Amino acid sequence: MQATQTATVPLVIGVAGGSGSGKTTVSERIQRMVGPSHFAYLQHDSYYRDQGHLAPAERLLINYDHPDSLETQLLIDHVQQLRRGQAIAAPLYDFASYTRRPETHLVQPAAIILVEGILIFAEKGLRELMDIRIYVDTDADLRFIRRLERDVQERGRSLSSVIEQYLITVRPMHLKFVEPSKRHADIIVPRGGENQIAMEMIVSRIQRALPQR
Repeated sequence: MQATQTATVPLVIGVAGGSGSGKTTVSERIQRMVGPSHFAYLQHDSYYRDQGHLAPAERLLINYDHPDSLETQLLIDHVQQLRRGQAIAAPLYDFASYTRRPETHLVQPAAIILVEGILIFAEKGLRELMDIRIYVDTDADLRFIRRLERDVQERGRSLSSVIEQYLITVRPMHLKFVEPSKRHADIIVPRGGENQIAMEMIVSRIQRALPQR
């Protein structure tokens, strides 16, 4: 892909938090408040490993809340390419079939690279690329309800399968990997995108840094 010249290295922001915490809402609000044209937006969820080589029943046995289920090195490579001013072909993931889609999403370099995901602070090589690390902190019951609604309505899952997955992998992996990664955050945001004061402070910090980029 062709490289584009940038004056300085982009600002890299990470938004982490448990599944259903409101990371996407926070990420989208930041982009709207600062201006979407300033951002290259990457979601760790898009980098799940393709399970197309497995039978459908076997795909259900994978622990999708463990860091090994994600191709994080590819995400690291893509962040580094964007920092060098190079466009990247981000993968697209089909959550209903647990497979990578054949097409990709072209992401152009920008002044700010925004990376979102539950495990991005648990990965040392990834978090060390970030200039600002934001952790969205939301009560477990609210996170579960949001995940339940999302997986049933948007990802074609059954109610029982969502509950089973939450008890077997989501909650244990949250306690093992996600919650401890909060200590790497620069900013912790209670109540997610509903926390107007926190959002204004974050956006103000980004806007101060933007002219330098």
